[in-house]
Amino acid sequence: MQNTNSIISAFASSIGVAIAWCLAWGDEREPQYSLEVLRQMREALTTGKEVPEEVQALVKQVQELQNLEFPDTLEKLKQLPEKYPLLWNSQIGLVYGSATKIKQYVFEESKLPDIRGASGLLDRINLVDLPAFFNVIPESPIYNYNIQCREIKRWLNINFDNKPNLSDALIPELIIYSTGGNILAFAPAAFVDDLANAIEKRYTKETLTANSCAVGETFRILETRLGLLKNNIEETFWLEKYQKEYQNSIVEAYFGKIDDLSKIEESFEKHKSFNELTTKLAIRFNQRRSGNKTENRPTRCYPPMFETHPYLRRDEGEKRSAIAHINQLTGKPYLSETLIRKRRIGDRAKTGISETPKWYQDIGLEWEPGIVESWLDKFEDFLRNNPDQCQKYYGNKNNQNKEIKIPQSLTQLGKVSNGYVAYIYADGNNMGGFIQNIRTPKEYQEFSQDVENATQYAVYQALASNLHPREIKGISEAESKIQDGDVIHPFEIITIGGDDILLIVPADQALQIAKMIGEQFENILLEKVAISGVKIKGKYKLENNLLDSNIYHRFSEKISQPDQCKLSMSSGVLITAYNTPIYYAEDLTNQLMKSAKKYAKTLKENGYYGGTIDFFTMKSVTMISSNIEEFRKQALTIDNRGAKLKLYSAPYTIPELDKFLASIRALQKAEFPKSQLYQIRSFLERGKRTASLNYYYFRHRLKKGQDALKADFEDKWCPAKTNKGNIAPWMYDLKEETYETIWREMVDLFDLIRFSDTESPQISHQETVR
Repeated sequence: MQNTNSIISAFASSIGVAIAWCLAWGDEREPQYSLEVLRQMREALTTGKEVPEEVQALVKQVQELQNLEFPDTLEKLKQLPEKYPLLWNSQIGLVYGSATKIKQYVFEESKLPDIRGASGLLDRINLVDLPAFFNVIPESPIYNYNIQCREIKRWLNINFDNKPNLSDALIPELIIYSTGGNILAFAPAAFVDDLANAIEKRYTKETLTANSCAVGETFRILETRLGLLKNNIEETFWLEKYQKEYQNSIVEAYFGKIDDLSKIEESFEKHKSFNELTTKLAIRFNQRRSGNKTENRPTRCYPPMFETHPYLRRDEGEKRSAIAHINQLTGKPYLSETLIRKRRIGDRAKTGISETPKWYQDIGLEWEPGIVESWLDKFEDFLRNNPDQCQKYYGNKNNQNKEIKIPQSLTQLGKVSNGYVAYIYADGNNMGGFIQNIRTPKEYQEFSQDVENATQYAVYQALASNLHPREIKGISEAESKIQDGDVIHPFEIITIGGDDILLIVPADQALQIAKMIGEQFENILLEKVAISGVKIKGKYKLENNLLDSNIYHRFSEKISQPDQCKLSMSSGVLITAYNTPIYYAEDLTNQLMKSAKKYAKTLKENGYYGGTIDFFTMKSVTMISSNIEEFRKQALTIDNRGAKLKLYSAPYTIPELDKFLASIRALQKAEFPKSQLYQIRSFLERGKRTASLNYYYFRHRLKKGQDALKADFEDKWCPAKTNKGNIAPWMYDLKEETYETIWREMVDLFDLIRFSDTESPQISHQETVR
């Protein structure tokens, strides 16, 4: 009998259990072994008990698969089908799915509760409903999901009525990841199409109108380790042939260009791995999302939609026919069924579990939202587990004892920040390149968990360190549940998924929050910030980073060489009036995020892997007629007597943004008269000499703060390249032969950015976050 302990040692990860489950189930709908034997095997592999004798030979082959050395010759490859017949002849399913056109669904409404509800519903489907297919019950210190998950399984089995039930064929270990609106999971081969159909159907059933897409494929189990293989294994394109034809344009397009021949074997092995399977699924996903037909599956050519009628009343968003007039809600809105679900989820997200409101009872709809654990619930749970962060956020115990309400509109958020709010949209850098080096399902799983943890905790830390509950003043909404003097949480988390972040925060702390999110994301992955109960499993430190970090940044101050992380965040920050249409603000924020990512990509070519941030202050909705890039080219770039002048400097690296904020603080401490600030800004368009002359004239007339302004603005940003003087308020880019300035952006933010008397200390690298 095979030694049980040696078998168990190979199944420390859930991936081994998943492959063993699919192998033991077999390629047909009816399992090869009884469900009792399969469940005993799973329990044995996860708890260390003895594996049933019927499946021990099978489990041994899975163990050998996990320890399999990569065959470096075609001859060695050809021997594998005979050596591992089960792994060669048996199939395993792989399914990938997600919601698509998410922003179209989330931001089609203009009111904050509806946006919150749309985002909350998509999160619930991804984080609760789809894992429940696999018999996963979410762990929560507040809510009990048992009943809800049983209902989801019942729905699954009713809608996919086959024997055995689909839910019987799925176990928690099959999920590789389910986060960020995406799911990747194994499945027994016969259930691939059913599972993909179930994912799409669940999104449509719950949201009615959100688009989703899911695809599946079956592979030989041996392919999970060695990538795609030909039916006649001798015909597989293998290493010897690659070494001869690596310069062929088609081969180069698939495997990538080889500059160093010593790495040719490494490049081949990297591509012939589990990554090749996920790449095939991604191609299938894009084909189905585009409307192409998929064999043996319902068409996706016609996305969900509701017809309207010219003589029927439409809902608030003018998108669909209204089915109800809700007199009990503020504004007495007309709502379609899609919008009713968003509004109901938005209400439920405030309290998690609540009684069904009377207005919803009166409509008579049978649909129920279930438990909705909002991002604020998760943030408050983070604060409970981290007393230091809790103290930073609440400030004192009185705040913790007060009822702190959730803002119901952008108006209310704007009232605690001088009428301005900021949208922060952050996205990870270098993710695609990093994923290309992932070779096994286990590495995919660990990568997903690491990024999810780093993203969430970076946001929580940034909010806790830079914000406090704020008292609202100036509210005149008679029907609002929030009135003057109430205290609210001054932010809205629209979504945190995978490496995507979308927040609405007070304008006065927006750049500080965006900067800290970028810093902490890297610090968590580099394990400079320990998170209690969370282990960063991947290796993200950039090795052999010998370049001088100061060459990436435009300020002159020398900074120490930090450890660079292979992954980072790029953020777009739009600071605007609270009454800016939300769909318009979201689009501009997305443009800023893409601008920051483009800048990060440029800097990466020179060896900088860190985060970047682009921001824009829009004090008038009519300020931009097309897009931000075009506005900057036309309105903020000037040819002055042969000298190219850029009246802006964004995007910034994270260290540059830190120095930029220090310059604004110095400007505020100097009490520079506003009229003179604006006058210097207006002189920027007249040329570098006129602007410099006026700047130095006004600066020398200041009664205080001259030394700080010189140290934190002139000496850091404006030293001349050819002598020891300064050319404030300009800085010169030798490569682009352009004069640029941060002055305009400083003046735009002069009245908006707020600094505490003592800046919140950065989280210590040794501090443990739970």
